[in-house]
Amino acid sequence: MKVFFTGLLILALGTVITGTLVAQESSLRGTGDLGIVIERATGSLLIIDSTTRTAINRVDELGDLSHASAVFSRDARFAFVFGRDGGLTKVDLLTGTVAKRIVQAGNAIGGAISDDGTLVAVSNYEPGGIRVFDAETLQPIAEIPAEWSEGRSKTVGLVDAPGRRFVFTLWDAGETWIADFSKGNQPQITKFQGIGDRPYDALITADGRHYVAGLYGEDGLALMDLWGDPIEPRRILGDYGRGEAKLPVYKMPHLEGWALAGDRFVLPAVGRHEVLWVDRRGFKEAGRTKVHGQPVFAVARPDGRHVWVNFAHPDNDTIQVIDTQTGKIIKQWKPGPAVLHMEFTARGHEVWVSVRDSDMVQVYDARTFARKAEIPAKSPSGIFLTSRAHRTGL
Repeated sequence: MKVFFTGLLILALGTVITGTLVAQESSLRGTGDLGIVIERATGSLLIIDSTTRTAINRVDELGDLSHASAVFSRDARFAFVFGRDGGLTKVDLLTGTVAKRIVQAGNAIGGAISDDGTLVAVSNYEPGGIRVFDAETLQPIAEIPAEWSEGRSKTVGLVDAPGRRFVFTLWDAGETWIADFSKGNQPQITKFQGIGDRPYDALITADGRHYVAGLYGEDGLALMDLWGDPIEPRRILGDYGRGEAKLPVYKMPHLEGWALAGDRFVLPAVGRHEVLWVDRRGFKEAGRTKVHGQPVFAVARPDGRHVWVNFAHPDNDTIQVIDTQTGKIIKQWKPGPAVLHMEFTARGHEVWVSVRDSDMVQVYDARTFARKAEIPAKSPSGIFLTSRAHRTGL
């Protein structure tokens, strides 16, 4: 009998243990299909599941998210959210909680994470410069004041570059700096002066080679080949728009929305109802497409076949899709008032669209353009999927 009861006990314990493991396994979740939606008016964000097309959590009390952006840790578990109030918040996507939050400056304008995932950098208007933090603890690592001959400059266009480097640009000074952390946490700073008048934003190409800064104060853009030895900034597209009547600029286009389609970039034209096609090798103009309004984002489907474009106020209720082989518009519709952002899934089968004034995120089939889902959200703006964790410059 003793042996019998012992066997029953072991069997019962085994059942309990097995049940526990099953319960734990059923609660496990990967991060590859997750993402976040910024709810700009309420200082909150939604954690979304892009496979089920649902919101699975909301995280509140994240400060001023009126111009927020985000990057992800290498394992895609954590989102680092950069708020306009200088807040840097590390959000755990699996638990739906704030892992750590600091207010590191008075006015911030985005950030980046190093290619090895160990450093998070924040670009600041006030005080002007870059601050760099340990990605695990958010403890400060380095401060790089953007000092020039007339004081401190606002910094813009902060991106990660291969080799544990950050590249950023000084709005007031018209300079681009490279902060190299490859030899440790004391960066080597390289400065490039005279890149152009009032650079307002920048991007780095997906291969980490070319850094391009847009110029608000003059026609054209500034280009740096980071593979160059030495690196020598040069102007490109210098005659674009020169001598022609300019329209008022209702919203500056985001250069990170540049689309790469085959051998051509597609970029929003500042203050014009056009997108501009640029040869990726020589960075020379290769054509233009007339569009509905002043473009803000021109976002390529991952295979480069189509480019989706949204627009500044008062035309921001519309999306147009351009065929990259013909340069012609093949689809136009109105998702609703204030279309602010578009995000493709990693392999390009769907597009997530924020429609701020409808308090809605819409999900579209990227090939048929059929609407597949709607997700309620509070004044949604930026949409960031975790596939960005594995891409340079995003």
